[in-house]
Amino acid sequence: MIKALLFDFDGTLLDTNDLIIRTFMHVLEDKFPGQYSPQDCIKFIGPSLKETFEQIAPNEIDEMIANYRLWNREHHDELVTEFDGVITTLEQLKNEGIRLAIVSTKTRDMIERGLNVMGATHLFELVVGSDDVQHVKPHPEPILFALEKLGLQKDEAIMIGDNSHDIEGGKNAGVRTAGVAWSLKGEDFLKQFNPDYMLHHMTDLFAIVKEP
Repeated sequence: MIKALLFDFDGTLLDTNDLIIRTFMHVLEDKFPGQYSPQDCIKFIGPSLKETFEQIAPNEIDEMIANYRLWNREHHDELVTEFDGVITTLEQLKNEGIRLAIVSTKTRDMIERGLNVMGATHLFELVVGSDDVQHVKPHPEPILFALEKLGLQKDEAIMIGDNSHDIEGGKNAGVRTAGVAWSLKGEDFLKQFNPDYMLHHMTDLFAIVKEP
């Protein structure tokens, strides 16, 4: 029986796609003028900043992460929006006794900032950010950490996200997984990783949590 839903944040609950792409473009244009397009930046959504910048400029990782975070913080609130039906669905799930948590590769302070923008801080019992663990998804650590904090067994939770890291992380941790069809990378991309469920709207969760 499902007792808890573990959500990725960016691209799953909060539409940060425009913010992330524009932030990457700001950082990359500064270092590599004309070499990257917004389309190129889609593949950077999901992995940690460290993983991404290790591939792009292994000798300048810290500087590029700092530049990314500075611009991202400055423009965050104006460039993010809630996906359709997120708040109303989460409120109803919580009222029905489903426990809600966030497991993200974002830093905790930026997750909390996004929750404030959404007006959703009160809905989540637990927030696990990249600074709470040593390894981020697809490593199982963040998900197992969340289960431990919530006092739950693996068969009592679902990991929900918009990226391969979320599905692979869930599978590595031994929990059920759900992809979101509104992922910027597309439903077909997520299907490659064989999630147990595919959400076409947040309200699809009502039927899933009622399953035995």
